[in-house]
Order: sequence, then C-alpha cells, then structure tokens
Amino acid sequence: MELANGTAVQEFILVGFDVGRQQRLLLLGFFTLLYLLAMAENITIIALVHLDTHLYRHPMYILLRNFSWLEICYVSTTVPRLLFDLASSHKIISFSSCFLQFYIFFSLGSTECFFLSSMALDRYLAICHSLRYPQVMSPNFCFALVTGCWVLGFVTYIVPVTLISKLSFCGPNIIDHFLCDPGPILALACPPLPNAPLISLIFMDVVVIVGNMLFVILSYGAVIVTLMKNSHQGSRLKSFSTISFHLMVVTLFYGPAAGLYVMPNGKIDSNVIKVVTVFYTSGTPFLNPMIYCLRNDQVKNALVRLWRRKTIFLKRKVTV
Repeated sequence: MELANGTAVQEFILVGFDVGRQQRLLLLGFFTLLYLLAMAENITIIALVHLDTHLYRHPMYILLRNFSWLEICYVSTTVPRLLFDLASSHKIISFSSCFLQFYIFFSLGSTECFFLSSMALDRYLAICHSLRYPQVMSPNFCFALVTGCWVLGFVTYIVPVTLISKLSFCGPNIIDHFLCDPGPILALACPPLPNAPLISLIFMDVVVIVGNMLFVILSYGAVIVTLMKNSHQGSRLKSFSTISFHLMVVTLFYGPAAGLYVMPNGKIDSNVIKVVTVFYTSGTPFLNPMIYCLRNDQVKNALVRLWRRKTIFLKRKVTV
C-alpha cells in the first residue's frame, strides 16, 4: 500500500461529477430531494407493516419490511457522501473509510440479491404450492430466510475486499468515481496485479449476481406457467399485475448490476458508469417502494386503516 515514491497511501481523492458550480448545486438539490423521498417512502412502508395487524405477520410483508430497511442502509451508504462532496470542495476520503464503504456497499448489494430471490421464492410458493404455503412460509421460516439474507450478504465479500485492500498502489491516488468502486480502485494498483483478488471478486460477482438472477428467472417462470395453466382469467390478470411489478424491480436492479460487475466494462466511459451507478444507488431505493406498493390493494387498505385510526385518535384528543 505504497506510492511509487515510497509514501504510504493514506487517502484517496474522489473525482465525483466534473461539472461547474451551478450544475453542482443543481445536482446537490436533486440528490437531496431524491434521498429524502427514498428515506420517507421506505420508513413509511416499515411503519405501515409494523403497525397494521393484517400485514405484520404476512410472509410477503415481513420480507418487504426488511427489504425497506435494506434500501435505507443502501442509499445511506453512498448518497450522504455524494452530497457532502457536492456541497464542498473536500473530496478526500481516507484509505480505511474508502474500503469500509466498498465493503458495506457490496455487502448490501449482495444482500439485495438474496432478498430478491427470497421474494421470488415467496411468490413461487404462494402461487405454485398454495395449499402448503401457510405451513412452509411460517414466521420462523421467514425469520430464518431474512437472517440468511443479511448474513450471506455480509459474509460474501469479506475475502475479495480484504485481498484488494492489501494490494500495493502506485498512484496517483485519484478515484474517477463518486464512491469507492472496485474498478477505479484496481486501476490505481501497481502492475502486475496478483490473480487472487481479481479471481475472488469476479467469482463472487458471478455467483451472487448471476446465481440469484437465474433463481429469480426460474421462480417467476414457474409462476407464469402455473398461472397460465390453472388460473381463471380474473385472478390470472391480478396475479400477472403483481408479478409484473416484482419483475420490474428485479430488472431495475439486475440490469445495471450485471452490466457493470459481470460484463466486461473496460471500454465504458467513466461518466456513463457514474450515471448508471447513480441510478441503482439512488434511483432504485426511491422507485422500489412505489413499484411494490403502487398497485397493491393490501397496502392501500392498510394506509386507509392507519389514516382512519389517526383521525379517530385526533378527534378523541380534541374532545378530551
């Protein structure tokens, strides 16, 4: 971990978005609004599922509540640092902070892959094995599934991140990104790069992203086949509507992730990489709550029940 002149690397410089002051202020306002909306939406879902007895013990909403917690952590790993860099000229990040962000960012992304697979499993069991669904998707099983997603997500990238942090860096220590991403970090490492860090990172990317993506595709494929064979037209259309929104969330996440971390991206312009990264780090945590709940009658009814309870409580308080 030393520069070519023998000085140890203690910090990196995040280039971020190379724009003028006026454009930087516009981006600051835009990302601040996006961040606040994403936080508000996901907190609302968590509160709604927690407070509504109809949703609290339902397997799908147990997963959705934890998924919202994940989205809050995910967006908070990168956006506050991005806002700080946009608001000031200080773009320096310490070596340890950089690799901590790298680890947490990839661990949360890996956890999201496992959660999307869990949600696909839930829909598969609910539609393809509806009679056994209440027994299989018990609260204990849901708890184990949620715990497994978090544990697997944070165990997966320990080895790759540790190996990359042990590399020697020859400088300059400038990361052409707004976060600590492996591509720009590896570009600063002294050649020749050892095989172990690269192989472990690529292996985990392929296993986590491609493996979970295939599981999701197979699960929803089985769901679609079952709906085509066994459902009446009315229930089929309603189920397809729900599944289509789930598939939209999956596409929004796996499309950019596969393009950046599985496919070769050496020829992709750095500005394109930044825009795509912004989309799945800031855009998807904002869009996912809307997509999952926009056409969900149970969530709408829960919102109505919560509003009525609040209205009655306020009336009683005013009366007293």
